[in-house]
Amino acid sequence: MRKTGILSLASMLVINAAAASSSWQLEKVVEIDRHSVRPPTVGNQKAMEAGSDRRWPAWQTAAGELTAHGYQAAVNHGRYAGESARESGMLADGCPDDDAVYIRASPLQRTRATAEALAEGAFPGCKVPVHVASGYDPLFQSEHLPAAALDPHKVHRATLQAAGGDLNTLQHRLRADIARLQQAVCQPGKPCPTFAQRWQIEPGGDGRASIRGLRDMADMAESIRLAWSNHNPLSEVAFGHVRSADDVAALLPLLTINYDLTNDVPYIAQRRGAVLLDQVSKALQSEATANAPPATRWLVLVGHDTNIAYLRTLLGFHWQLGNYPRGNIPPASRLVFERWRDTRSGDRFLRIYFQAQSLDQLRNLTPLNAQQPPLEQEFSPEGCEKREPGMLCPYSTMMTHLRAAVDNSATTQVEYD
Repeated sequence: MRKTGILSLASMLVINAAAASSSWQLEKVVEIDRHSVRPPTVGNQKAMEAGSDRRWPAWQTAAGELTAHGYQAAVNHGRYAGESARESGMLADGCPDDDAVYIRASPLQRTRATAEALAEGAFPGCKVPVHVASGYDPLFQSEHLPAAALDPHKVHRATLQAAGGDLNTLQHRLRADIARLQQAVCQPGKPCPTFAQRWQIEPGGDGRASIRGLRDMADMAESIRLAWSNHNPLSEVAFGHVRSADDVAALLPLLTINYDLTNDVPYIAQRRGAVLLDQVSKALQSEATANAPPATRWLVLVGHDTNIAYLRTLLGFHWQLGNYPRGNIPPASRLVFERWRDTRSGDRFLRIYFQAQSLDQLRNLTPLNAQQPPLEQEFSPEGCEKREPGMLCPYSTMMTHLRAAVDNSATTQVEYD
């Protein structure tokens, strides 16, 4: 059970007593976080304006960088996660020692700032360091890794297969979703080039496929979601065409389809997610291993939605949270791996879940607690059982599954400071 706010001494004693009486011990948490709310990148902004033939609202924050609102949303997430870790007995009160937590972020500003916000929320006043690689980081930016290069012919075939073999048929099947987004972003009676395009597979700049037409629609949907989440004026969210979270959610399905044809393509995920999944699986091992992350109880890796998408594809983990469309990866969301031990039998288990704030929680900066928890869905493949901590999967079985999903030819050694 999770509580909110600063716990009184009496409440803490109750929690500690409950933790002591339970036979379940949380030994390790590894989580991969998406950065929090940002404006569109420069490239996104140009593409959206060209595709809709109109100017999109300007933001006060520099393109692609974390907003002040996004920072506070990440603080809320960090505070909730930190309180949960302490209530489980995994972490002690106060500032963490060197064995407790290690936080690493992708080098971009929005990920570094999100990591700092998470640390502030989880450990207020403690100034927990955020580690960032010099140069590119293979954990989060595997597109720069020669070993993870993609074969363009395989990418094309795999993308077409993910589309069901025919992009024209897919585009026609999604005509209602396309029309809904078109009504929100296009001016009546004026050109709106993106919506007149026939979808086609094109090479992307990082080796992945890009779907001409769909790509820009997905950027538009994402930018609408970000503007809502940042509490921008309603006149600047979908040009005033939305009034509620449900209205925003109705414009997001094309974002899911774009995931289906890019990050969630198994061949692409296998190559581009190998380094990160390899490090996650090594971090979860109960015994020390070479080329592994620091052996802290809580390992926080702050990256991008693409990183989470690769891992969930390799796992075969599918979710649908609240009114978000299936597979959505909102700002400040996290994919979490927990290693539990039954102290009576000595058996270990893994619990895996995805957690995110709702559209309204993000927009309103709702404090997260037992009364207002984040949205959450557990991974529940065959062989897992519901126990006191949640949906638990046998440790050895799940570790075998994780290791088997790693393409070792696409991995590399990762340096930690």
